[in-house]
Amino acid sequence: MTVEAESVDFLQQADPYRRELLAHCYRMLGSVHDAEDLVQETFIRAWKSYDKFENRSSLRTWLYRIATNVCLTALDGRERRPLPAGLGNPDSDPSEPLIEQHEVPWLEPFPDSDDPASIVASKESIRLALIAALQHLPPRQRAVLILRDVLKWRAAEVAEALDTSTAAVNSVLQRARAQLDQAAPSEDKVVEPTEAEQRELLAKYVAAFEAKNVPEIVALFTKDAIFDMPPWTTWYRGRESIARHLAYGCPVGPGEMRLVPVTANGQPGFGTYWLRDGEHRAFNLVVLTLTKDGISHSTSFFDHALFEKFGLPLVLTD
Repeated sequence: MTVEAESVDFLQQADPYRRELLAHCYRMLGSVHDAEDLVQETFIRAWKSYDKFENRSSLRTWLYRIATNVCLTALDGRERRPLPAGLGNPDSDPSEPLIEQHEVPWLEPFPDSDDPASIVASKESIRLALIAALQHLPPRQRAVLILRDVLKWRAAEVAEALDTSTAAVNSVLQRARAQLDQAAPSEDKVVEPTEAEQRELLAKYVAAFEAKNVPEIVALFTKDAIFDMPPWTTWYRGRESIARHLAYGCPVGPGEMRLVPVTANGQPGFGTYWLRDGEHRAFNLVVLTLTKDGISHSTSFFDHALFEKFGLPLVLTD
């Protein structure tokens, strides 16, 4: 087989796994931008060694093995990617100034695919609360837990992928599960509203935010809801604090905001736009966690580079 034919064959065989590998690298890194780079690195490494692939495992397993080790190499010496509420600081006083921190490598949201079947694991394995909790694990523990509990690999398969023993994998998994139980927010275990309840809640959310009706906005939140907004380390807990921030800290006025629905991490969200100089310009990207009792967590991401990842323009034209 010529080099060109081998390259075409590799891409035909490997490309169907690109999207799920992206989700895998995102779980490991917490960044959709980094995940895209590492999937590309995975494909380059796999293509270079494709002639040595001996079909002792499936191509999918082989690609995951390469991707996992690429991620572990990339994570060496890197800081974890948190959300503001996960930094360990107490919730903030809305009367205090916002504290901005661009030096922190913040957790990023993951845009959902139009084809849910392209991600093998269920949406629970990509939820923002879980990805934030995974960041508390050392990289090797993170890899073992994802391979075992998300991808459902056997311990022997994980051991081969990570060049270690089955006993070591089982020991690492036990520690990872124990640490994840401590780090994982309780919101990851709550019951979601029905589809009809969710539509009604989100419709009320859009109407209240576009009118900037603060009492109606906070009425949609649970009593102990969390509200954070990277790159600000400031975060709020509870309706009263959220209301004070929206009333006095948020610069957007009534009628100045437009919301465009998105889905991120298997959760509802919105690209929000602020009317300035006659144009609705990108403001932030919000991801919501919904429960039967209302919105339990709202995270507003102010990195405008995320708008492109979600197929959103920086300026609304209609």
